[in-house]
Amino acid sequence: MINGPVVKADHMEHCQMREMVTVGEKKLIGEIIAIEEGIGIIQVYEETEGLRIGEIVERTHKPLSLKLGPGLLGNIFDGIQRPLKKIDDMNNNFIKAGIGLLSIDKEKKWDVKITVNIGDQLSQGEFYGLVEETNLITHKLMVPPSISGEVIEIMEDGEYTIEQTIVKLKDDRENIIELNMYQEWPVRKSRPVDSRMKLSKPLITGQRILDVFFPLAKGGTAAIPGGFGTGKTMMQHQLAKWSDADIIVYIGCGERGNEMTDVLKEFPKLIDPKSGEAIIARTILIANTSDMPVAAREASIYTGITLAEYYRDMGYHIAIMADSTSRWAEALREISGRLEEMPAEGGYPAYLASRLAEFYERAGYCRTLSKEEGSITIIGAVSPAGGDFSEPVTENTKRFVNAFLALDKKLAYARHYPAINWLDSYSGYIDNLSEWYSENISQDLIVLRGKVMKILQEEDKLKDIVQLVGEDVLPDGQRLILTIADVVKVAFLQQNAFHQVDTYVPLPKQHLMLELIYHLYLRAKKAIQLGIPMSKVKNDKLFNKVKKMKYDIPNEDIIGIGRLMIEINNYFDALEKEYQ
Repeated sequence: MINGPVVKADHMEHCQMREMVTVGEKKLIGEIIAIEEGIGIIQVYEETEGLRIGEIVERTHKPLSLKLGPGLLGNIFDGIQRPLKKIDDMNNNFIKAGIGLLSIDKEKKWDVKITVNIGDQLSQGEFYGLVEETNLITHKLMVPPSISGEVIEIMEDGEYTIEQTIVKLKDDRENIIELNMYQEWPVRKSRPVDSRMKLSKPLITGQRILDVFFPLAKGGTAAIPGGFGTGKTMMQHQLAKWSDADIIVYIGCGERGNEMTDVLKEFPKLIDPKSGEAIIARTILIANTSDMPVAAREASIYTGITLAEYYRDMGYHIAIMADSTSRWAEALREISGRLEEMPAEGGYPAYLASRLAEFYERAGYCRTLSKEEGSITIIGAVSPAGGDFSEPVTENTKRFVNAFLALDKKLAYARHYPAINWLDSYSGYIDNLSEWYSENISQDLIVLRGKVMKILQEEDKLKDIVQLVGEDVLPDGQRLILTIADVVKVAFLQQNAFHQVDTYVPLPKQHLMLELIYHLYLRAKKAIQLGIPMSKVKNDKLFNKVKKMKYDIPNEDIIGIGRLMIEINNYFDALEKEYQ
């Protein structure tokens, strides 16, 4: 039977669940997802057009696995790790069916520096060589999990392909184990670590609303839900460009082709602010657009997380951008429908929640087998139909993430970006990170955040009254709340991704900006308590200067915020003196 990407084959009683197979004369790549009375159900990762009844299914005797070694960074793969640049060279703009399970380049030679000596005892996860994979990242060659032994032979430092043996071990049973530059790992199985650690360090993004109001932890999880046009993809692009992760894994899962084209054109031009090198040198792109085979879309997020775990095991901090998990869930739903499984809410399969949990639980801050510290932070975009956050994918995602960054279409249509609703969003990492913020930025930053959030909450309550009777009837104290809330939204929460200064803001500057805004509020509040009318308190020229400080004060010259603070004090000192 052939039903789209789902194929049934007989005489498969000796096969294993999740075993990779090839289907038909074209050797289409597939995976066994069910076996019943000798009938195997296979999901095929390529187009099945032209496949006929009676074609042969061949076993590979291994699960769907990735080749992990030098050559991953700076590359772009499809959902099952086939390099799209190489496919383009072979087939001129098309992915031809049956091209096989291509992977990292076997012909390219890498300059290897051996870091072990004969007689050394190596255990799983330990390093035996170094390769300068890019100008930014050193690739550490690791002993695969479950392997250990004594070094009995090493090659000289030099250039080798990934398949050449460079170290030989002898294990406890006198078996000889040859180590080359790559290892294979099944995508659906998480890689082992020594231990999991407490999340205590923030992922610095340079985005004010995230770093101060809804911080993300290295090793944490976050969801960015929002309807069409609310800025999910742009938000993930900003995080990929500016977050302080060592390596970015960007998974374009079921998104429009033009969006992935923008990523491919933009990333090679972007410069890493820390090193001055191109950001693509520390990025892996996985492109599985909406017109690609649906089964490969389902596999793409497992491919991405497996690649991330591999680099985490070297001691790097990885940030995964999954855009979007809703398209991945739709792939699950389509395959489930073809399997004639009983649908649950929204037509999604009953195991939707467990699959989401499997993905997000592979995040974490870990001590690796080599005793290094590494982390994987997962940031998943969610695309609820019609912006309805009560639909199954969004609701189930909320159960497994600790930061929820709700995008609001009203803010987006008002051109307020990032369109994160500060009342509907939350971060569960504030308590975990408060010690780091106190030690590295300021002891009062988290307290200051709470005070400003209170102003925004009070403003939300007052908006209903203003809509009924207008702002003019409110007492000056409440009018001040509305005015300062507007300053907070324009000067701090709104951020221009296309502005040279505002696209990325260092955390010390963010703190000083928020401190200045709250100081303006305190001085204005004191003036109103002294009986000074709101018309005098709200000096448009001064308030506009505060709103424009994000553009006018360069990131490297934050002393300008101190000068603006002095200007605020001088104005209110003179005002109070005038009304005494």
